[in-house]
Amino acid sequence: MLARASSSNSNVWSSLATTICTGLPSIPDRFSVYNSITHFSLHQIPAVKVVVRSRLPLGMEGRPVQIVVAKEDHTFELDEEALANIVCQEHVKDKHIAVISVAGAFRKGKSFLLDFFLRYLKANGSPDWLGPEDRPLTGFSWRGGCERDTTGILAWSEVLMVDAPNGEKIAVLLLDTQGAFDSQSTVRDCATIFALSTMTSSVQVYNLSQNIQEDDLQHLQLFTEYGRLALEDSGDVPFQKLEFLVRDWSFPYEASYGEVGGKSILERRLQISDKQHPELQALRKHIRACFTDISCFLMPHPGLKVATNPNFDGRLTDIEPDFKEQLKVLVPLLLSPENLVVKQIGGNRIRAKELLHYFQSYMAIYKGDELPEPKSMLEATAEANNLSAVAGAKEVYSSSMEAICGGDKPFMSSNALEGEHMRVKDKAIEHFQGRRKMGGAEFSEKYKERLEQEIEEQFSHYRTQNESKNIFKAFKTPATLFVVAIFFYFVSGFLGLLGLYPLANLANLMMGLTLVTLCTWAYIRYSGGMRDIGTVIDFVAEAIWENAVRPTYLNMAGSGLEQVTQRMTNITMGTQVAAGVSNHTRANVSKAKST
Repeated sequence: MLARASSSNSNVWSSLATTICTGLPSIPDRFSVYNSITHFSLHQIPAVKVVVRSRLPLGMEGRPVQIVVAKEDHTFELDEEALANIVCQEHVKDKHIAVISVAGAFRKGKSFLLDFFLRYLKANGSPDWLGPEDRPLTGFSWRGGCERDTTGILAWSEVLMVDAPNGEKIAVLLLDTQGAFDSQSTVRDCATIFALSTMTSSVQVYNLSQNIQEDDLQHLQLFTEYGRLALEDSGDVPFQKLEFLVRDWSFPYEASYGEVGGKSILERRLQISDKQHPELQALRKHIRACFTDISCFLMPHPGLKVATNPNFDGRLTDIEPDFKEQLKVLVPLLLSPENLVVKQIGGNRIRAKELLHYFQSYMAIYKGDELPEPKSMLEATAEANNLSAVAGAKEVYSSSMEAICGGDKPFMSSNALEGEHMRVKDKAIEHFQGRRKMGGAEFSEKYKERLEQEIEEQFSHYRTQNESKNIFKAFKTPATLFVVAIFFYFVSGFLGLLGLYPLANLANLMMGLTLVTLCTWAYIRYSGGMRDIGTVIDFVAEAIWENAVRPTYLNMAGSGLEQVTQRMTNITMGTQVAAGVSNHTRANVSKAKST
């Protein structure tokens, strides 16, 4: 409805926007309306933007901007203009930049946490940065409920400055990412968003619920490997700091809240021992090798009011004291000047304006076909299961065909070989279909087609091998060259008798070249060298055989056979006539004697 508005109706839409924003119960909802208008680029109705923005909290200069847009066809598109407007501002573009990203499963409070990061940065890290207890939490759009709220990647439009201990001003960019594993995202979607945010951030906060589980590590391995593949292998550790943030930690009696307890849990989860399966060891080695720094922080539950109250707007009065105390530790741990991590690529600290080029390069890779398709665990297992069945069926085919027409077996006719091929092929396909395979019949059908194709390729090899055992096929080239030499020999003699000596000499030259070619072919066959020349000689000889020698031979053989047949017919008819005359004479003699 808004998209069809025109500038002439700006007053009407202004009144409507005022009504909408005044009626919204919470500040986050007002941000959501504003973000929706920005997302649809409604420049035709600036009055609506002005009204909505006027209803935002005072002093809130920035807003969330979508820089990576999730499209309906499960692809992602970089909004270069939006990102450039953030990182290429005059006071920002030449500053070194720290990029803080929060990623993880959907509906786990990522945007909620980022708004506390934003509050800390706006307060310049003052001791009372949490602010008044009754102040609503504003910034990135967040809400309660079970459905996803964030899509793609969002950045805060205001790049905040932090004074480093050495006096340098560091730009800080906050990124909010689409939650993983919701009902509308594929494995590729999740892997792309997580990998892209990890590649472009200096600190990746891996937001987890209640514990660090093995499947969390497996997903991290998949996503980081998908990101590592897109990077050039420089020999350096590909990513910087990884912060495991375990939300709603319920076991403070085993590991205390905060950094110390998180370190204890992290050491247990990433511990490598000889008793572990090699697969588990490899997973942990991979994670450790992907990041220069890995740490963990345990956060308590924020309270039932936060989880169950649909009207919760982020006021500190509704949040449990333990959660607020740990916020005061976690946020400075990541964002204080002495702890801030500047983004580095290839060992070099990058400036804000350079981030745009890296986003462009990475997005181009993920939009192309250079990277393999990430798969779910079921799909990957089913693929491996079907590939194993294909390999077993191919082994059945090759072992059977080796017994029939292998290298040490004699030549067999083409028709017989074709029949054996079809019989063994059916046997191999029956073996494939008889194996228990994951993924169902429809999933296995493409592997069956792949098996049939590979079997036909193998049969082509066996057919060529069988043809090479035919002694007449092996001597086709020398026989053809010999016939050509004899032909030019007789042509030379005949032309000499006619006195056409120039033409006779030319025929002799052709005969000599043919004999030299024959000797060259024999040497190539004997020595195994100059194989390309041998292939050309075989090709030319084959052409001469098919287009000249063979048709002539068939015509002569046909003509000779016709003459022989006619002669045999004449002989047979003559014999029959003579026998008839003899029988008639005997009959007359017998009749005369009886008389």
